Amino acid sequence: MSESVTTSGVRDISVASAFSGMRSVTPVVFRAGCPDCRGRFELAAGALRLTIGGSSRTTFYSFTCPDCGAAVRKPAGERVVELLTGGGVRTLRLQMP
Repeated sequence: MSESVTTSGVRDISVASAFSGMRSVTPVVFRAGCPDCRGRFELAAGALRLTIGGSSRTTFYSFTCPDCGAAVRKPAGERVVELLTGGGVRTLRLQMP
C-alpha cells in the first residue's frame, strides 16, 4: 500500500491503494412501474431523478417509461428518499423562500 506520513502526522493514502482490495461493484437497479401502460421494469440509478422539497407534495421521483415513453412522477416518502439517495440517484433539492 502506498502510504506516507505528512508533517502534521496524518497518514496520506493514495486513492488507488485505498481501493486496491475492493472487488467490482454491482450497479444498483430499482423496480418501477408505469401508471399509463402498466409496464413493470427495472431502472438504473441514472434513469431516475429525485426532487426533495419542503413537503410531501414537493418531494417526488421521476423517470421516463422505457415501454411507452410517458413522463412518470411518483411521490417519495422518507424511506424512498433514503433508498434512492443511497443508490446514487441524482437529487435536486428545492430551496424554501
